[in-house]
Amino acid sequence: MPNIDSAKKRVRQIAKRMAVNHARKSRIRSITRKVEEAIATGDKSAALAALKAAEPEIMRGTSKGVLHKNTGSRKVSRLVKRAAKLPG
Repeated sequence: MPNIDSAKKRVRQIAKRMAVNHARKSRIRSITRKVEEAIATGDKSAALAALKAAEPEIMRGTSKGVLHKNTGSRKVSRLVKRAAKLPG
């Protein structure tokens, strides 16, 4: 454990930031899973609705630094492509 006040503060700040990042990453995973499940069932309208909710969440993660910019773009692109292939 740190003894210096500024180091103690950094530990508190890092812990708070880590909790926020963990929650955001978890939320991205959950919302991506919803899109995956909708695609797996073959329901195009549900998949597109889930995708409409997922895209801003993934891109918000990239802008906040939780995901790399290219990773977020790649995830969105792959989901959009798979949702577009669905019949209906």
